[in-house]
Amino acid sequence: MSRITTPSRSLSLVGFDADDTLWKSEDYYRAAEKQFRAIVGEYIDITDPQLVGHLLAVERRNLGIFGYGAKGMTLSMLEAAIEMTAGRISTADISRILQLGHDTLRHPVQLLDGVREAVAAIAADYPVVLITKGDLFHQESKIDRAGLHDVLPRIEVVSEKDPATYARVLAEFGVAAENFVMIGNSLRSDAEPVLALGGWAVHMPYALTWAHEQEHGVDADHPRLRHVSQAAQWPQVVATIAADIASGAC
Repeated sequence: MSRITTPSRSLSLVGFDADDTLWKSEDYYRAAEKQFRAIVGEYIDITDPQLVGHLLAVERRNLGIFGYGAKGMTLSMLEAAIEMTAGRISTADISRILQLGHDTLRHPVQLLDGVREAVAAIAADYPVVLITKGDLFHQESKIDRAGLHDVLPRIEVVSEKDPATYARVLAEFGVAAENFVMIGNSLRSDAEPVLALGGWAVHMPYALTWAHEQEHGVDADHPRLRHVSQAAQWPQVVATIAADIASGAC
């Protein structure tokens, strides 16, 4: 990978999240979870307060083993189903849950409104990189189907989005954190770690957010955090951040 020479006060790299920032994703996970509850609900009272959050608890404890993405979700659903039914779930219903995973892995890749135009406009002025977490094979497949390689030629698929990961990516590009901005839908993954390093973040919330991603410690009024509601606003807010960096703001 070629390194970018970074002047001391200039926006030198713009990062983009993938799922629920460039294209729809959480919708398909929610649909799978709804069907999972229907299947397990044939065996137990799925509304029992002691069971409501069990799938999420299993997914969280498995993140360090399976990582993020549809494959990890599928394995966690299978594990949760066995635990929640005390092993009574049939092999036929295990197969139904496994099929939910297959369907989620093959979900359509539908770009959100204005994404291609916004990314292209930013890429015309600044180096860009896609930084996404999840299963490598699945993420690469979605990136290919999205048809954005011409405007997002550099891709980083990571196992976690934390300060250490962002620091590694920025070091590979030869970019200081204060000259970097990350655009994404998750305050936990796309804003908090970048702000902690001294970088900038643009938050565009999606209609649905996984409970795990809703937990964060970001101040909504953080001076290096910007909020937008649609992709068409990205080029202007990035230009504003570039001006703030050049002027030494924050």
